[in-house]
Amino acid sequence: MSIIFEDVSFSGNNDAPVYNVNLIFEPGSATVLLGPKGGKTGKSTLIKLIAGLIKPTHGKIIIDGIDSTNIPVQKRNVAMVHQQIINYPHMSVFENIASPLRVMKIKKPQIQKEVIEVATLLRIENYLDRYPAELSGGQQQRTALARALVKRAKVILLNEPFVNLDYKLREELRSELKSLLKSRHTIAIYATQEAQEAMALGGICVLLQEGKVIQQGPASDIYRTPLNIDAAMMLSEPPLSVFSGTISGHEVSLGGSLTFPKTHAMEGIKSGKYFFALRPGHIRLTPFNDDDLELTMRVELAEISGSGTIIHTANSIFKLVLNLAGVHAYKTDAMIKVYVPLHKLFIFDQDKYLIKAPGGGQ
Repeated sequence: MSIIFEDVSFSGNNDAPVYNVNLIFEPGSATVLLGPKGGKTGKSTLIKLIAGLIKPTHGKIIIDGIDSTNIPVQKRNVAMVHQQIINYPHMSVFENIASPLRVMKIKKPQIQKEVIEVATLLRIENYLDRYPAELSGGQQQRTALARALVKRAKVILLNEPFVNLDYKLREELRSELKSLLKSRHTIAIYATQEAQEAMALGGICVLLQEGKVIQQGPASDIYRTPLNIDAAMMLSEPPLSVFSGTISGHEVSLGGSLTFPKTHAMEGIKSGKYFFALRPGHIRLTPFNDDDLELTMRVELAEISGSGTIIHTANSIFKLVLNLAGVHAYKTDAMIKVYVPLHKLFIFDQDKYLIKAPGGGQ
C-alpha cells in the first residue's frame, strides 16, 4: 500500500491552505512533516487530507492504487493520535484499547490477547483496570497510542501527539514510538514543529512552509545540505546564526569591519555578497580548530535548557547564539571571547539558496 499526492491543493474553512503538494508515502515508511513554530504551515491539513476529514480543492490522493480523493474517513483504514489526549472517560484502559477491535467484531479471546500485547509494548499493562482520570498524562497518551496501534490500520497519523507532555516524557515516548513503528509494516506520518523530534524520529522528513513543500528527503541529508536558509533554520534548534558578508578575491568581510582570509572550503566561490550561517553547537568558548576565528561578544541572555546552556550574544556586526553542554552562568552585558570554526560555515547566495555546506562531522 502507498499514498500518493498528485498536485494537491486545499483552501477553505479554518484549516491552513496547502499548494501543489506532490508526495509519495511508501509501504512501511515513517515520514515526519515538519513546519516552523508559529503560523499556519499545512502539517495538520495534510494529516486531515490523508484521513479523509477534508477533501482537496485541487488534485488527487491515490491510496493503494485507487483514487481516494472523495472516499470518506469512515471507509479509510486509518488510525489517528492527536495532540489533545483523547480517551473515553467512562471506559477502563482495557476497554479504551479494545474499542476498535469490538467494532471490527473480533472474538473476545483475540481481543484479550491483542490488548495485553500492545499494552505490554507501551508499558501500561498494569493499568488496564484503571480509568483515564486515574492516569498520568504520559499513561493517557500511551493508552491513546495503543488504541491506534491495535486497530490494525494500514496508515497511522500522529498529529503532534506529545506536544502537551513534559520534555523528559516526550523523549521517552518518542524513543518507544520509533521502535514500535519499525516493528509494524504500516505507513506512519508524524506532524511536528520540533526540529529535535524530527531528527530523533529519523526517516523521511518533509519541510513545510506556508502550505508549500520546500524540501523533502532523509532528515540527516536535509540537516547536512539544506536547500536554503529556511530549510536550515527548520532543522536547527536553537536556530542558526545568520549574517551577511562579502567574498572578494582572497578575503571575506563581515559587516565591513571584520575581515579574514578566504578559507580553502571557499575556493571556487565567486566574489560577491553572501549570507553566512553557523549552528549554535559549533561555537565554543575555547579554541579548538586551526581555523577558529576569535571574537569578543557581549552576552544578551543566558538560559538553562535541560542539561545545556543557550547563550545569546552580540557585537557591533552581528548576533551569535551558542548552545553549550553543561550549566554556565553569565551575567547580561558580560564580555566573553568565542571561537567560530570557519570550516563549519554554511554559505547561501542573495536569494538564500545553499552555495556551500560544511564538510563532514556537522
